[in-house]
Amino acid sequence: MKLIVICGATATGKSGLALELAQRLDTGIISADSRQVYREFDIGTAKPTKTEQQLVTHYLIDICDPTETMTVGDFQEQAQTLLNNSEKKPQNNYSSPPSPLSPPPPLSPSPPLLVGGTGLYIKSIVQGMKIPKVAPQLELRTQLESLGQNQLYNMLRSVDPLATQKIHSNDQVRTLRALEVFYITGQPITELQAENPPSYPILQIGLDSDVASSTNRIAVRIEKMIADGLVAEVEYLCQKYGVDLPLLNTLGYQEIKQYLAGEISLDTAKELTVVHTRQFAKRQRTWFKAYPQIEWFDVNNPDLLEKVWLRVQQFIDNL
Repeated sequence: MKLIVICGATATGKSGLALELAQRLDTGIISADSRQVYREFDIGTAKPTKTEQQLVTHYLIDICDPTETMTVGDFQEQAQTLLNNSEKKPQNNYSSPPSPLSPPPPLSPSPPLLVGGTGLYIKSIVQGMKIPKVAPQLELRTQLESLGQNQLYNMLRSVDPLATQKIHSNDQVRTLRALEVFYITGQPITELQAENPPSYPILQIGLDSDVASSTNRIAVRIEKMIADGLVAEVEYLCQKYGVDLPLLNTLGYQEIKQYLAGEISLDTAKELTVVHTRQFAKRQRTWFKAYPQIEWFDVNNPDLLEKVWLRVQQFIDNL
């Protein structure tokens, strides 16, 4: 058993590179994208097209309804199930995973690719995170949110000071989660969390570029999303699920939703999406750069595919 990870910030070409590698390896791709798990959120999440899914088997996309919540623990459980079954003979003619209620098909015996930019999804697998089994408590979260981030962070400092060493004072999402776990279990999240790294070898490939190139790639990507029908997708999702659906407040969807509401122009929506995506990419880059195990490759290198392919071959042959 071996695993190859392709990670990095958004718009660095992870999916395209992974598609080429997967075809050469005759293997499958496990998506590590926290929004691609949701059905009907396609264009704005840069989900693999139906054609791409026919070329290579993709796993852990389209496995949740938009009204459901996919936690890191849910992802880890399903991904580990796939990896544990990876040496079994794969099923043929399979282009997308089934419902989470049914067992996923096995991967190819070749090293699978774990591909995406959701750092916690990847960390949950490569570092074997132990994740507290506490489901989201919406009523509790609503009560806590009303207190404001400053008070929440002070509360966390009093019950779990170690957590505040890892969670930034402005990070409301992780602050709420840590408090949620404490109030449900009575134990600090830092005591419940631990790591049990897998015994199998893992090659982690990171894709990166300079800031100017990244900004240009982001702008091009967003123009393509608009051309591919992002506005119509958002309009359909708003009509079907309502404008208050939390997923519609995420990157790309929120800006187009504002345009559809007549609050901003389409050009402004595109400009804001570029700005917000660039900020998001910076946070992703900071996250991944903290892990020395990742081997970095410049996406602007014309020989990128062959350089990564050579490293993959070395990884497979030397183990």
